[in-house]
Amino acid sequence: MIERIDTGQRMSKIVKHNGVAYLCGQVGEGATVTDQTKDCLGRVEALLDRAGSSKDQMLQVVIWLADMADFAEMNAVWDAWVPEGRAPARACGEAKLARPELKVEIIVTAAC
Repeated sequence: MIERIDTGQRMSKIVKHNGVAYLCGQVGEGATVTDQTKDCLGRVEALLDRAGSSKDQMLQVVIWLADMADFAEMNAVWDAWVPEGRAPARACGEAKLARPELKVEIIVTAAC
């Protein structure tokens, strides 16, 4: 069975299937990569909670940065947020994001 949560015409915020939650890409507010990453991860945590999961159960994460020069700054926030010994498989790359002010987008898949 597939469960869709907060479904609109374009996408669902969460799709659950066979004990796995797939979150739509999350972006954050703020002027800096640090601010946006913190806000983004807060949104991820809230969606994981709604899905019946947590950051301890993340399986895979894809991170898009508008500029790879921000990699270290984003990682400083990420490393403090991820539970020790619970890091998911992860990829990070550079991409043109949906709006020019966006600096980071995070896409999470987690066990439920």
